[in-house]
Amino acid sequence: MTGKSKLMPIGAAAKKAGISRQSLQYYIMVGLLEPTEVTLSGRRLFDKKSIERIKLIKKLNDSGYPLRAIRELFLEGRPV
Repeated sequence: MTGKSKLMPIGAAAKKAGISRQSLQYYIMVGLLEPTEVTLSGRRLFDKKSIERIKLIKKLNDSGYPLRAIRELFLEGRPV
């Protein structure tokens, strides 16, 4: 199995992480997450590590952290 076969498109990544596709698109837009890879045709692909990060963002947000604060934590490199 190659590394590329482990990558999944945005819809599948959102479903696996337990959020909507629109939420994942918003996370990308506000700088909380970047796709693992973007194909020549513009498809955004995500790996297992990205899925775990999405789950962490959701968990922090559900527990009361605003997305802006989560982004700042990630930018500061603090372990969350």
